[in-house]
Amino acid sequence: MLSKKTYYALKALIYLGKAKANIQNPMLIKTLVENTGLPKKFTEAILVDLKQAGMINSKMGKGGGYYLAKPSQDIIIGTVIRTIDGPLALISCVSKTAYEDCSHCKNKNACSIRLIFQEIRDKTAELLDSTTLKSMLDHEETLERLKGLHYDI
Repeated sequence: MLSKKTYYALKALIYLGKAKANIQNPMLIKTLVENTGLPKKFTEAILVDLKQAGMINSKMGKGGGYYLAKPSQDIIIGTVIRTIDGPLALISCVSKTAYEDCSHCKNKNACSIRLIFQEIRDKTAELLDSTTLKSMLDHEETLERLKGLHYDI
């Protein structure tokens, strides 16, 4: 399950992307939380994590705020999730970054649970690592256009 922290990180990134926040026009955290409904203290911590991961940047002082550190097509959703929540694997014996031997298995290559969850990890990683912030922004734009349409049936 996606943690609230990761969900909030994605909302913040989407908002920064939609607002086209940049070094000349950064987004104040106050504006971000007011317009997204995200909790301020939690958002501040999330923005620090995203900044340390190189996804966003900040400008200090008057006219300062946050903005995307790179183009939205270069921000990978799998990376966002790993940055905030850690490994994608649901069990540690199939994790690529937090691997731990399973104490229950005599032969890890003959464990059906491990093999299925390894396949789940691989397919999840493939999908998340091929999804960018830009594709999420494109979906947002499509949904906003559809909201204004009314169909007579």
